[in-house]
Amino acid sequence: MGYLYRLLGNMDMKETEKMKTTIVYYSSTGTNYQMAQWAAEAAEAAGSEVRLVKVPETAPQAVIDSTPGWKAHVEAAKDIPVATGADLEWADALIFSVPTRFGNIASQMQSFIDTLGGLWFQGKLSNKAVSAMTSAQNLHGGQEATILSLYTTMYHWGAIVAAPGYTDAVVSEANGNPYGTSATVSPEGKITDDIPALKAAVQYQAKRTLNVGQALKGFNT
Repeated sequence: MGYLYRLLGNMDMKETEKMKTTIVYYSSTGTNYQMAQWAAEAAEAAGSEVRLVKVPETAPQAVIDSTPGWKAHVEAAKDIPVATGADLEWADALIFSVPTRFGNIASQMQSFIDTLGGLWFQGKLSNKAVSAMTSAQNLHGGQEATILSLYTTMYHWGAIVAAPGYTDAVVSEANGNPYGTSATVSPEGKITDDIPALKAAVQYQAKRTLNVGQALKGFNT
């Protein structure tokens, strides 16, 4: 009972060995960057060390420059560190935030994941708690499929998916995606959801992922 109680989100990180959390995001106009920031705030408030990192941009500069919102976000996030495999190896818990692209993850995130074969082969990504968040322009624009696609990779790693499920009312209040928090975004790149509800769901998901990661730490020592 004590183990399950801790696993389901009632453990204070400040009373245990400090967790290490890496939040990896890709964002073109800033939505998934915002969600990643909310997750980072929640993880830090729970007592975790946090690395917030972005995957490399692979789109041609001419395409970025032709889209004002995209160009503005690239400039705004220029000082965010670029993700490396070492950031994932370091962490006990991993949170991903990536927009959907036709029901799949953005190619920038896939390109980064494709560099992690060496870590996977060495078992250095196993037994980590992971969860994911996403966004799309339509409420049924591929959010669930995108997250499930990403989780398929995590299963190959041997990581443990810490989906939010319907374990708290905040999930239903923010679009009700049990696989991971998802945002709806306007064509102009603005979040159209109830932002306080969305932020609460992101932060709940982050805390839950950390708590599962804490429960798994024994497997990694």
